[in-house]
Amino acid sequence: MSNARTIAVAYFLDWIAGDPEWLPHPVRLMGRCTQLAEPLLRWPGQTPLQEVIAGAALTASMVGGSYLATAKALAWAQRIGCGTGAAILLAWTCLASRNLIDESLAVIRALEQPALARQRLARIVGRDTQALSDTEVHRALIETLAESACDGIVAPLLYVAIGGVPLAMAYKAVNTLDSMIGHADQRYFYFGKAAARLDDAANYFPSRITAFAIMLAAGMERNTSSGSSLHTWYRDRGKHKSPNAGQPESAMAGALRVRLGGENTYHGERIAAPLLGAEFEPPRIHHAKQALRLVTAVSLLSAAVAVLIRIKAP
Repeated sequence: MSNARTIAVAYFLDWIAGDPEWLPHPVRLMGRCTQLAEPLLRWPGQTPLQEVIAGAALTASMVGGSYLATAKALAWAQRIGCGTGAAILLAWTCLASRNLIDESLAVIRALEQPALARQRLARIVGRDTQALSDTEVHRALIETLAESACDGIVAPLLYVAIGGVPLAMAYKAVNTLDSMIGHADQRYFYFGKAAARLDDAANYFPSRITAFAIMLAAGMERNTSSGSSLHTWYRDRGKHKSPNAGQPESAMAGALRVRLGGENTYHGERIAAPLLGAEFEPPRIHHAKQALRLVTAVSLLSAAVAVLIRIKAP
């Protein structure tokens, strides 16, 4: 179990160093293992049931393996006298506050050059960005900030607080699998079903905590509204196709009083989605900057709560 100091130092390290691309990272290893394992578990002529079982086997082995490997590594590090340092370093790799802020700032700073802004945006969103208008770039950035506040900040902090670094690393495996194979397209509809459902379960509470944190942060930021955030969250949270993504996104829409949701393009296919905060104006650049400040506040609040959980824990 991680102590309060481990969480605090790992969080501080994340803000100082971020996620250097030259540094070996567990998530990149998880992604590589998934790429190598998928062809071994799939073959022509598989039935839907066989695909579901194969995908479930990959999911179970990746998530369970991530947990056990982390626990074993920490136990070994403890035996040689560097357990605390190893726990801090591994906890750091589970957090993404600095990376999310840096990537989002890069998009905002490039908005005067639309082509560059769309290129920067493509690094952090799954939708096609080549033909997005300025308003759609703003919307995509705000939606990504809201959803990634859960995936990259709140959820890892929650899991490292309640279950230690191994549980946080297992969560990162779930999140990585969902991003790689948890799609409802023809290729992954059955194979990725277990990963997608497990991701839904793992993010059930974190997504709602993130929405609540956004609402609280909106009460501390100028020109944002916690009351509107709560109202829009309560009303629109169930409109999103994801049982979790709609939670922080609707809270963010209300906090900023902007319209989110609508049509997106994925791999050339236009997919319609309900509007969140339909009565509000389309987002503009100052709304994206406000969203960035709200997510920063959410990050700080979440870290404080995670540390308090460990301080109060027996």
